Amino acid sequence: MKSASEASRTSRSNKEIPWDDVFTRLYDFLKHKPLPAVSEVARKNHDPFRVLVSTMISLRTKDEVTAVASERLLSRAPHPEALSRLRREEIASLIYPAGFYRTKAKNLKEAARLLLSRFDSRVPANLEILLSLPGVGRKTANLVLNLGFNIDSICVDTHVHRISNRLGWIETVNPEKSEYALMEILPRKYWIAINELLVQFGQQHCTPLSPRCSTCPVHSYCVRKKVTNRR
Repeated sequence: MKSASEASRTSRSNKEIPWDDVFTRLYDFLKHKPLPAVSEVARKNHDPFRVLVSTMISLRTKDEVTAVASERLLSRAPHPEALSRLRREEIASLIYPAGFYRTKAKNLKEAARLLLSRFDSRVPANLEILLSLPGVGRKTANLVLNLGFNIDSICVDTHVHRISNRLGWIETVNPEKSEYALMEILPRKYWIAINELLVQFGQQHCTPLSPRCSTCPVHSYCVRKKVTNRR
């Protein structure tokens, strides 16, 4: 059976992609645009626990809902001990109408309990340990590492996966394979930045349907200018 890195492949070599120009254009294009909700939480306070909680809430949830729900919960439970004391029903009520709010409430309470009992109330700066927490997948774990700890890691969600494939950087079938493929070609200095930039870009411009190619700042570098996105 192939590993995740073997099962994914890049479609262009690192030398063929003008990374610095691509990222400069994206930075300039997006500098006055709203940030993703989790990035807003992280910029207010680079607390790994706040990043963990807001990212867990954000899954399958619109940014505007994530921002409000995260603020409501974190104002009541700013640390693991306080969160562990809340009843599941209270957590669910505080994060409603986030998607799957009851399941998330259960996972948030259990994650807080584990942080208390195993890690002295501290969020671990380790990918594998983060993945052992309930409700935490690779997207959440990597986002906690890069926004909470400033550790180089590539967080791939549907936007990063879609746009990286549209631009022809990689050819992959799911976000996990995209993560491994991007690790092979993306300069390390952009590992943290790629998620925030492409989430912004994907939400506001390079959307799943009818992307605004005519005003795209990196359209000249896109090898798939006739977009037939099926991912």
